[in-house]
This record gives sequence, structure tokens and C-alpha cells, in this order.
Amino acid sequence: MTLPKDFWQGFRDGTPFILVILPFGAVFGVVATEAGLNLAQVMGFSVLVIAGAAQFVAVQMMVDNAPVLIVLAASLAVNLRMAMYSASLAPHLGKISWWKRGVVSYFMVDQAYAASILKYEHTPDMTPQGKFAYYLGVVTPICPVWYAATWAGASLGTAVPAGLPIDFAVPITFLALIVPMLRSMAHVAAALVSIIGVLVFAALPFNLGLLVAALLAMMAGAEVERRISLRRNQP
Repeated sequence: MTLPKDFWQGFRDGTPFILVILPFGAVFGVVATEAGLNLAQVMGFSVLVIAGAAQFVAVQMMVDNAPVLIVLAASLAVNLRMAMYSASLAPHLGKISWWKRGVVSYFMVDQAYAASILKYEHTPDMTPQGKFAYYLGVVTPICPVWYAATWAGASLGTAVPAGLPIDFAVPITFLALIVPMLRSMAHVAAALVSIIGVLVFAALPFNLGLLVAALLAMMAGAEVERRISLRRNQP
């Protein structure tokens, strides 16, 4: 079967993300192993959850012996952005079949969303099937590498030299994704409030400061957007 050109365009656009996904996945594998998870548990985590930031938060909180409900709440707060991603993609992919929407939902990762939404906005004449093919193309070089890197990190475990700075991939990944998305004052306000909130509430137990910062950031972004809308509607 010949794959459509939109798939290969997505594949090319997704391939550069390997540079950060590879060390990102390896770091999680190492961290999870050091936290006491065995190889099967680590791989189950990455394959079933497939959400690096939430996985890091959950593992760290489990190490801190946080209650299960707190771990789940913090992971959910971190992954709330996926709901926003879904709402943003719905106008583009809402008309494809239910099983294809299920595939997109499973492979909903930051890199795939960032690349896809930019492509859709700059190519409004793409068909829903073309958009789906593009999305699959983006995730094809990303997700298998995530699984493999997690397995490698978990298998190597403590064999990775302590001084090897592979953890640089975590902040670089999210900086590379977030900065291009700061396209409005609402986005900037939410980002600033989240940064300040995390710092101010860093002393809260079980990383609850993350939950507080996330809620404050969403409120700030929504309020800024509301005020901008009111000004636009004024005569």
C-alpha cells in the first residue's frame, strides 16, 4: 500500500523530535527504575500512559509516598492540556471515523499536536483524511522511539553514568513546544502565572504546588482572554 504524501510530510516534520524524545524517554526509564519499578511496570507506564510529563510527576510523587488520590490528581492536572489539544484539533479531525479518532487520542502527545496544528492552520485546504495521514506521519518516528528509549533507560538503569547530562531533554522539549505557541496575551499570561505559581508554592507537600499553579494559570489565561474579547466587542 502506498502511503499518501501527507503522511510522509508529517514523517519528515516529526523526525527532528527524535533528538529530544530519545534522551527524554531514556531519562524516564532510568528514573522509574531507580524509583523501584521493574521493567514490565516501566514499559506498561510508557505504553499505556504515553505522557512523559505526567509520568515523571507520578513517579516522583510515588517516591515521596504521596497518597494515590494525590498522585492521580497531579497527573490529571498535568494532562489537562490534552483536553485543550483535543478541542483545538476537533474542527480538523472531528469528521474522520470513530476508530481513527481513537488512534489520534491514543497518540495525543505534545510534539504531534504542535506540529499538526501548525500544519492545519497554514494549510486550510487539507482534507480530514489528509490531516489524519499527516498526524500519523508525525507520530510514526516519535512514539516507537519513546518506547525504545524508555526500554533502554530502564534496562540500563544505574549503568548510566551519574554525571551524564541526559536530563537536559526534559526542559528543552517543553521549551521547544511552548514558546512557538505563545501567540496571544492569554497564552503569555497563563505561562507567566504558571511559572510564578510553581515557584511560590514549591514548598507545598506532595508537589501540590503544581496543581495550584496549573489552576491559577488557566484562570489567568481565561480572564485575559475574556477581557480582550470584551474590548473587541466594545463599540
